[in-house]
Amino acid sequence: MTSLIGQHVMITGGSQGIGLASAAACMARGARVSIIARDPSKLHAAQQRIPGVATASADVTDAVALASAIRGLESAHGPCDVVITAAGAAEPGYVQDLDNAAYRRHVELNQMGTVNAVTTVLPGMLDRGAGHIVLISSVVGLIGVFGYAAYAPTKFAVRGYGLALDAEVRDQGVRVSIAYPPDTLTPGFERENLTKPIETHRVSGAVKPIPAERMADAIVRGVERNRLHITADRQTAAIAALLDLPGPALRALMRRSARG
Repeated sequence: MTSLIGQHVMITGGSQGIGLASAAACMARGARVSIIARDPSKLHAAQQRIPGVATASADVTDAVALASAIRGLESAHGPCDVVITAAGAAEPGYVQDLDNAAYRRHVELNQMGTVNAVTTVLPGMLDRGAGHIVLISSVVGLIGVFGYAAYAPTKFAVRGYGLALDAEVRDQGVRVSIAYPPDTLTPGFERENLTKPIETHRVSGAVKPIPAERMADAIVRGVERNRLHITADRQTAAIAALLDLPGPALRALMRRSARG
């Protein structure tokens, strides 16, 4: 078990949704929490909701600005012990209606926004031989879903990035977790519902969305128990387990081979 008491948890996309709920859950466990988001007004609202949370404004797609925000928070509150990359968004639509700009927006925010955060905090974690990285993928990062042709590839990429990252840093004291939220009641989910194809609504309608707090609780438990894959519902857990059946054996073989 890993205790969050006294740990500095940094959350990108932490002003709303799963990020904000995770901030509250980590604070309840005794962590020091810093959140990063673009909108100063939402950050102010987050401070009112979670007294004691630290904030910084930055766009995760701007690697320089994000690094500056992270370093400022580390200077004020100590090195980042846990990072949760919750910044992300989806623009559902039919494939024939998605232009190249939509695909680029998804890549820059969901994939590169994640990479930008990790590459900033990882060197310090490796130097200390300790740390935990939580990447927010999605159930859509496990299976392709109608209407998410631009979003799904980036969440598959986050999953692949997390697995490759875990292979590299696990033996150096840094843990990696990949979380797979199902449909979750967040402001982002509400925006998605405005543009989802009717077929996507039918698919989503078969599954009841979960509260953001339930996903946040699963993330906190996953960190405490050092889980590689984090899920909050049985359906997603079953899909993740099925896809990862050969994973433990293959990862063990890879680690032995890498050590020579």
